[in-house]
Amino acid sequence: MGSVEAEVDGTPSLPVVVKLLLTRCGMKKTGDGPLHRLPRRPLRLSSLLAIILSLSACGTVAPRLPPPRQEAVSRSLRYHVTYVREPGHALEVEVGLDQPGEQEFLFTQPGGVKTVWAFRDPAAPPLALPVQGGSVRLPRGTHSLRYRYPLDEIIRERGPGFFTGMGRGDARYLAGKSWLLRPRVASPSRRVELWLEGANALLPWVPAPEGHYVLTAADLVDSGFHSFGGHRCQARLPGAVLDVAILAPMRHLGDAAVCDWLGRTAGQLLTVRRTFPYPRVAVHVVPVEGDRTPNLFGMLMWSTPPSISLLVGQEARPEALEADWAALHEMLHLLHPAFVPRTPWISEGLATYFTELARARSGRHPPERAWAELLRGFERGREQAAGRTLEEMIEEDAPPGIYWVGAYLALLLDVELRRATQHQRGLEDVLAFLAGRGATSTPAAYGAAVDAVAGRPFFEEWWARRLREPAFAGLEGLLEALGVTLTPGGIQLRPARDSLLRESLEARSASGPW
Repeated sequence: MGSVEAEVDGTPSLPVVVKLLLTRCGMKKTGDGPLHRLPRRPLRLSSLLAIILSLSACGTVAPRLPPPRQEAVSRSLRYHVTYVREPGHALEVEVGLDQPGEQEFLFTQPGGVKTVWAFRDPAAPPLALPVQGGSVRLPRGTHSLRYRYPLDEIIRERGPGFFTGMGRGDARYLAGKSWLLRPRVASPSRRVELWLEGANALLPWVPAPEGHYVLTAADLVDSGFHSFGGHRCQARLPGAVLDVAILAPMRHLGDAAVCDWLGRTAGQLLTVRRTFPYPRVAVHVVPVEGDRTPNLFGMLMWSTPPSISLLVGQEARPEALEADWAALHEMLHLLHPAFVPRTPWISEGLATYFTELARARSGRHPPERAWAELLRGFERGREQAAGRTLEEMIEEDAPPGIYWVGAYLALLLDVELRRATQHQRGLEDVLAFLAGRGATSTPAAYGAAVDAVAGRPFFEEWWARRLREPAFAGLEGLLEALGVTLTPGGIQLRPARDSLLRESLEARSASGPW
């Protein structure tokens, strides 16, 4: 047989064929030198066929990775994460286990990874473990795991999203619970260490001085939002910092201007609480190409500490961002605990209500504008309610009605508390009370906090009565008592029975920790 060295009849030469197969198998050039293991002399056709058959089988074996970093069980669960760009953006993850027995791991948000590879005896081949319902069962003796989260592939298949991921240029962004495999039993006493390379990343946690993250398994349950690449800036507040990732440049604002805007927005929380609720919060800004809308959507995730994502029109002007409410709304969620079970009439109602009060208290809007926004929202909620009771609206749990029903209930509670305490205490004091009792709470604990601030039990009876009434019952009488009047020319604020109480709502809070 003859040797094969150059292209014949349109067939690629040996180096081209091998390069294509090596690329498929994940092997790449080092620097500007030749491909590793390429022959320096012509090969016979029989040898070429053997190489091709060997390399073409690469898709059925373990993913491309060097030998395991550890084979002995460690004292901590150790993650080594690499952000790669070829053949598409992906996260390659190796997990060194800290427990040798059988155990179960899972993806909190499943669907992105189909197979996890388990490594046991160094002499044995890796074992392919299928991901079923997000769960993976590890056989006894497993010392490490490997898997790949194909960022670009997932975004193409499912479309961009907060959980599945988004990308601009070389930067990518997604929720940690989509790609981080964690123990099913995530004990806060189980130590976790995480190393990340290949990109400048923003995660919810602060890295240790050595550059890696020291966590607990409980931190992986809700691991917040993660950005890889993009731009970075910081906004500083008294006793707090916002670490900001900007996935792509804004057209009309530099990075510093984006952080200034977020810092001013976060500062409005100090009109509701004396101190910022967390010493550090990660904020991810995802510009949407070709859109002028200042804020298309936002979300907060209850990582430890919480992290926030904002979809912002890339063409948005500075003045539009200053007038926007969505970033403030998401940040106001930082003032209340995570309610379990999820209770939107409380969480979304509080954030919606305090959005308008904070803008009035900070001077961003005059009080008349704040009341106009509240009344406009109440009308939207009432149209959606269409005469149904509060209980029916809560059971339906559909936006935007549930937001505005919740905001109306927040206003009613705030008024009741101020009446009961001669304008000395209000709903922000309920938030301060809950803040001293942990990061999570329940609807029952919320009611108990209301009673504690009022100095007497009233929430349970009040709530039972309200549930049976139409969702926005009593709105007109309340506005009349507060001196809020809707005229053809807009909102007018007039002296009335509770106008002093209304002014206390509009004034900067004096609440503090309980």
